[in-house]
This record gives sequence, C-alpha cells and structure tokens, in this order.
Amino acid sequence: MTLPERTVAGHALPIIGFGTYRLTGATGTDTIVDAIHAGYRLIDSAVNYENEGAVGAAVRNSGVPRDELIVTSKLPGRHHAADQARATIEESVFRTGLDHIDLYLIHWPNPKVDRYVEAWGALIEARQRGLIRDIGVSNFLPEHLARLTAETGVAPMVNQIELHPYFPQTEALAYHREHGILTESWSPIGRANDLLSDPKIVSIANKLGISPAQTVLAWHIKVGAIPLPKASSIERQRENIDLADIELSEDDVAAITGLGFPEGRTNDQDPAVYQEF
Repeated sequence: MTLPERTVAGHALPIIGFGTYRLTGATGTDTIVDAIHAGYRLIDSAVNYENEGAVGAAVRNSGVPRDELIVTSKLPGRHHAADQARATIEESVFRTGLDHIDLYLIHWPNPKVDRYVEAWGALIEARQRGLIRDIGVSNFLPEHLARLTAETGVAPMVNQIELHPYFPQTEALAYHREHGILTESWSPIGRANDLLSDPKIVSIANKLGISPAQTVLAWHIKVGAIPLPKASSIERQRENIDLADIELSEDDVAAITGLGFPEGRTNDQDPAVYQEF
C-alpha cells in the first residue's frame, strides 16, 4: 500500500502515521513491525517514550527499505540547552541504530524555561550535520512558531499538536496552512471511550458503513491534519489506515468539528504554561 501524501511548502508526509507511545521492548518492536507491514510509513517516537531502540529495531526487522520510512523522535524539555540538545540528538540516533533520524521535533516549548529557541538552533545544526533530515516542533503555539522563524530564519516543517473532534484546533490549523507548516495530530481519537461512542460520530459512521474510529481519522485528513493513531492489534492497525475510499461530506466535517468545546483537551496541558521535562 502506498499512502497519499500531504504537502505544504515543498514538504511532504504520508496522510496518516503510527503513534508508538508505550510500545516498548520486544513486544513493542513486534507491534511496530506489524504496523509497518500494514502500510504505515511515518513512525512517531520521542526520547520520553523510552522506545527509540524498539522503533529502530522495528525498522531494521521490517524488511521495508529504509528510505521508505520516516522515523520521528522528539527532544525533551530537560535538554533544551544547546550542548544538552546536541548530545540528546546524537544519543537518539545511536539508540535507534540507524544512520539518521528523518524528523526530529522539540517536544514542548516550556516557555517558563524559555530555551526553546536555543534548542531549535541545536536541531538546525544537527540537520546540517546529517544526523536528522527534517526538523519541527510539537505543542507550539503561534507565538512560539513566529519567534523561532524571526530569531533563526528557519521555520518548522511540522507542528505536532493535540487535535481531535473535542479539541479541533481550527485556529492552529489555519495558522499552519498560512505559514507552510504541516500539522500532525497526537491523541487523534482523544478520549476514545467517549468520542467513539458519541452519537454524532456513531451516526455518521453508520451512514457511511465504516467504524467510528475511521470516521474520526477521515475527519482529520479532511481538515488538513496528519493523525498519528496508536493500535496494538493488527486488525485495528489495518482498520485505521484503510481510509482511501472514505469521503466525508462538508456537512459531516462541520458536524464533527462542532463537537469541540473549550475544555476538550485530554489533559490539562496548555502549551502557554505547561512544562514537560
């Protein structure tokens, strides 16, 4: 299966990726291999997931050519200082056992610490050294994004943010489109137990003859985001990626977006104040 791509400002990523949070060790490696065999080519990880080794092993064990896979990791807040960021990026590459990481993000801006611009400089340098191919951020607000570009002249390729129907982030999506930044969605199904049983989601899914999860993931793609669902079972992995023939109407999209509410975050993690280390 060859997934379509989403392209912004010359950058391209598959329209859906695979989240690996809590997929660790040999079992995690096997699950990630299953996902690659199911067709996922964008694999998301982070230093704080403690599974960069499992991701690298899965890439090597999958039998899929390395240049077909996009491996992502993220810099934790405790290593925003330039020297620490450089060493952490190097360690990420070593832990994967790969010769480079395709996409490296700053995990959170940690504005109270206020060293994310310094960390961004380390990512730029690591890209120049060939350790990483592309660079971006996660959980950054427009003011953080604008500051990176203003102070370094380099805009992020990606901003990975919490985004789902209960927290649709329409303003962030519009800002990203305007500034040529790809949007990735973490926690794309949000509070799954609540969202996937929501009467509006279930009604649209039943109308289209698809699952509620497929309905939500198709909404992500329709609004211009790249969802990163995690699934341990091969059946759910295949279901989540089987989106090619799903076409939501504009009314469906509007109805799903309308489910959003101000307190829709899955956790109280406002990037304006939240600190992640």
